[in-house]
Amino acid sequence: MAVTESAPPATAPPVTVWHDRLSARMRGMKSSAIRELLKLTTRAEVISFAGGLPAPDFFPWQEIEAATDRILETRGKEALQYSTTEGFLPLRELLVRHMARYGIEVQAGNVLITSGSQQALDLVGKLLINPGDRVVVEDPSYLGALQAFTAYQPEFLTVPVDEGGIDTERLEVALRSGPKFVYVLPNFQNPSGVTLSLERRRRVIELASHYGVPIVEDDPYGQLRYEGSHLPPLVVLDAEFHGTGNHVHAYRGDLIYLGTLSKTLAPGLRIGWVVAPEEVVDKLVQLKQGADLHTATFTQMVAWETARGGFLDRHVRRLREVYRERRAAMLDALERHFPPGVQWTRPQGGLFLWVTMPPPLDSARMLPRALEAGVAYVPGHSFHALGGGEGSMRMNFSYCPPEVIEEGVRRLGGVIAREMAACAT
Repeated sequence: MAVTESAPPATAPPVTVWHDRLSARMRGMKSSAIRELLKLTTRAEVISFAGGLPAPDFFPWQEIEAATDRILETRGKEALQYSTTEGFLPLRELLVRHMARYGIEVQAGNVLITSGSQQALDLVGKLLINPGDRVVVEDPSYLGALQAFTAYQPEFLTVPVDEGGIDTERLEVALRSGPKFVYVLPNFQNPSGVTLSLERRRRVIELASHYGVPIVEDDPYGQLRYEGSHLPPLVVLDAEFHGTGNHVHAYRGDLIYLGTLSKTLAPGLRIGWVVAPEEVVDKLVQLKQGADLHTATFTQMVAWETARGGFLDRHVRRLREVYRERRAAMLDALERHFPPGVQWTRPQGGLFLWVTMPPPLDSARMLPRALEAGVAYVPGHSFHALGGGEGSMRMNFSYCPPEVIEEGVRRLGGVIAREMAACAT
């Protein structure tokens, strides 16, 4: 008698012993929409406007290679050893001098080096947020900050953003409820690309002072301005608002300021920093020790060796030229290829612009068709803490060269036009 083998019955993925032991905070956690989307855009034929990626062709790899050799030759034992949690002192001093060019007057003791500004956001959330605390964010706001803060279970209060930045009248309403802090990106905001006007910057400082609510200022793109005049960071305006005598510009400590080298040197180095009062830096140090002990000594030293001697300033000037051209290429392509009824912001700097489509178009539902056409973006709903933004999308212009931007926008314009036609029938 012949015996035949039957296929084993299909089973669901096993539930491990860890499933019922997850912390309560994990219930609200979601994967980053951008990180997940980047997995889908690795195909060579997909033109990606999704990630906030600097232009890889302009990474200073030769300078970094030379700096690496010098560090290994002269300080190799120190570079490969454990180090202090606060960060490599010469790098902190370099950043202090660099920030001073933009009016930010602080000391090295006010600076903590982090593993990218994303870790800085996580540490700030861990430091300040108890479950149920109210946190004011822009609407839309940076997805990475929302993800970092969500882990600590706040109640988000959202304030809309328009072409002049955060709506200060609505901000005052939110501040009356006594939130723990306000999180804001004044320069070329991620995702919208808009810049907070000088008048509104001063009003934000006035309101925060009046209601006694501190500010977390995130400034990853402030140096990447392509038109218009530089506007002082909130941390500078706060010092001026409260300053007296010879110390009118001195850091007061009512704001926590976040910076990064990811957009100006190289994101793979993972160098960010926090500016805070020394007693707050001490607390952040304790939290960072529980996370990673310290940011990698080797990359800190390489970043310092690369950036010093004025190279960072020269490199930023070069990036401004490159990204100015790419921003213009995207804006021009949008004018030619996007159908009537679609609107977009015109950022003065940064890496992004924000596209809004007429209802009932939904950028998340449209994304599979866009990927089929070989182009990607980030759906807008990901940037809204309390929902919304279905008809919008974030587009990055720094990563692709102008001719690729032209083709990608052409493809995406065709997808949008077909979606609009389908909705009209």
